[in-house]
Amino acid sequence: MIVRRFARPYAKAIMDTAGSTEKADEIRADLSRLNEVRKSSEELRDVFANPGIDADSKVAIANSIAERISISGIMTRKVIEVLVRNHRMNDLDGILDALTSYVNEATNTVVAEVSSAHELSKEEQESLRRTLEKKFAKRVEMRVKTDPALLGGFVARVGSEIFDASVAGKIERFRTSLS
Repeated sequence: MIVRRFARPYAKAIMDTAGSTEKADEIRADLSRLNEVRKSSEELRDVFANPGIDADSKVAIANSIAERISISGIMTRKVIEVLVRNHRMNDLDGILDALTSYVNEATNTVVAEVSSAHELSKEEQESLRRTLEKKFAKRVEMRVKTDPALLGGFVARVGSEIFDASVAGKIERFRTSLS
């Protein structure tokens, strides 16, 4: 994951002021929910980008949204206010990426992007998670999606490592070995 340079200081400040990794992760989860609302509304993105709207009005709008989606933490509300006043609400994606990176590092966690040909059952996901945790000796957070083009099996990407156990991958390796 590429983290933009401006995002790291905000993420680091959240980590430092949160007091614990768990609290920083709670703030991250709250900000992620707020970010989903922001991304779903072009008008909201326009409001936060508009320099003609004063910061107090933008803070009030952000707090109203936070209240509607049950964000009640004082620390999260303060972070939202700082982001609004520093014109960074529309940069929340990058800040969340940086914060996720810091939280994952602190909790010894890696993210596995998993694509499978069919939807994996809970048991299959848990088995794959345990296998990856043994391989990396870290806690694994999985993001699973379905890709029928794989024909069967799965592809897991952890950092720069790719584990291709898909039928399409096996066919491609076989084709390459014949040439």
